[in-house]
Amino acid sequence: MPDLTRIWGRLVSPLAILDIIIVALLFFWLLGIIRGTRAVQLLRGVGIVLAVALLLSSAVEERLTTLSWLLNNVISPALIVAIPVLFQPELRRALESLGRTGELLNRPFSSSNRSELWETVNVVSRSAHQLSQQGIGALIVIERDTQLQEFADRGVILDARLAVPLLLNIFYPNSPLHDMAVIVRNNRILAANVVLPLSEDVIGQRRYGTRHRAAKGISEQSDAIAVVVSEETGAISLVNDGRMVSYLNEHRLRNMLAGLLRVPQMEERK
Repeated sequence: MPDLTRIWGRLVSPLAILDIIIVALLFFWLLGIIRGTRAVQLLRGVGIVLAVALLLSSAVEERLTTLSWLLNNVISPALIVAIPVLFQPELRRALESLGRTGELLNRPFSSSNRSELWETVNVVSRSAHQLSQQGIGALIVIERDTQLQEFADRGVILDARLAVPLLLNIFYPNSPLHDMAVIVRNNRILAANVVLPLSEDVIGQRRYGTRHRAAKGISEQSDAIAVVVSEETGAISLVNDGRMVSYLNEHRLRNMLAGLLRVPQMEERK
């Protein structure tokens, strides 16, 4: 008869508990990376294919040798090669999130930086509200740790102090820079008329316009925050990490931006 005390001791050992916690955290992190993206449907499809392949290979291994050979030597290796291709955006996002280990060390905490962040939050919120009231479409991208210089170089470099009148003039219809996006770095407008990658996530009943797809696309490829004002409805949306929150007012947009940019509470009350 096996020693139940010894088996139970191995199961509840600190190393076993640590092992379970690490694996659980790893799966939780991976699920957080792909949540809200089309990778969920792709992962479900890959899982179904793998389950069918395993069932068929075990059921027909001794009877249908040709089919068994195809399953073991063709389909399974093909899936191993196809997974990095299918999940390339999600894998890139996961590696980029790991590469941001210097965020806490490199992020300055001076009062001047906090005031710049709060100025950015205020100006973007007020500008989005006024653009919404006037029915003018806009796309404002706020850079965080991931540099957006490669996208800014495709547009018109401004390097101008962020201000509400300047943003209103940029997005005013028929102005030379009103199309595409504006990239904000700290409290300055880095570039305007910037072309952004469009998101391929078109699953669902809602049909997104070009601005919203561009906002989702840049947030999927970086940690940037995108604020979109719909030209058709005037609705204000915020996009972060590929997830969109729509129909925001100025107050709620300001609170969400302050939280995402980690503006201290004492600054937020000002």
